[in-house]
Amino acid sequence: MKRLLDIEFHKFKYSKSSKVLTIIYLSIVILSMLIGVVPFNFGSVQGKVADLGVFNFPVVWHVSTYCISFLKIFIAIVIVSLTASEYSNRTIKQNLIDGLSKKELVLSKFYLATALALIVTLLVFIVSLILGLIYSDYNDVGIIFSKMEYLPAFFLGHLVLFCFCLFAGVLVKRSAFALGFIAVWWIFEGFLNIISFVFDSKYDWNTYDYVSHILPMNAMSNLLYNPFPKISLVKETLNLIPGNGMKWQFDVSYFDVISVLIWSTLFIYWSYLLIKKRDL
Repeated sequence: MKRLLDIEFHKFKYSKSSKVLTIIYLSIVILSMLIGVVPFNFGSVQGKVADLGVFNFPVVWHVSTYCISFLKIFIAIVIVSLTASEYSNRTIKQNLIDGLSKKELVLSKFYLATALALIVTLLVFIVSLILGLIYSDYNDVGIIFSKMEYLPAFFLGHLVLFCFCLFAGVLVKRSAFALGFIAVWWIFEGFLNIISFVFDSKYDWNTYDYVSHILPMNAMSNLLYNPFPKISLVKETLNLIPGNGMKWQFDVSYFDVISVLIWSTLFIYWSYLLIKKRDL
């Protein structure tokens, strides 16, 4: 595994676009530590973002993973770029000539995707811990390290997207087209969501409950629900809305966890089948 990772990180090291995108991602994550001092004006309530309690333990684990999860597109582009460039630069053929099997070729990409997901998760853990230690009103060890299931969910959300990007890169073999394929698939899932919701409303079916958890992008999104209704000020504001009986989902669903694990496995397996059958 170490040998395969060394090969992939060597390619990453000499990819300018990958380094630029990674630096942008890391910069945004690190700068997020300063958001606590940003002032806000919410009606008659004024103060700093940290005063809202978003960085209190254990809420900070949910808030930080949810917000930073929107940035994973930067690393996803890196995965697509590195995978697709294997074809344009003919490095994939050279790796096979140098003795790498097709199975090892796919595994090396999977190991890279897993390593990047782990690194990003570790970074978010460190940033969240620092934010909590600076701004949280609760510093008991038991409270600090409670409700941390959002970090594994954050990791899985990144992993399934990276595996999807790997599959798209292998399938299409061009970075721009692979990203376009992912975008079209995301729109396709959104279209299915709307259709299933309409049919459920009209015929009293429950198809949306399945579609919203079974498809890969849906399951990935459902791993981390919106945490802000947890915040006291937001909760109080929502309670003032007449007839507001909305129930919010905050916990990580094991159904979605199983779904993204299955999809991650399928994307890697399909990538292997494509490479195995192609004359590279």
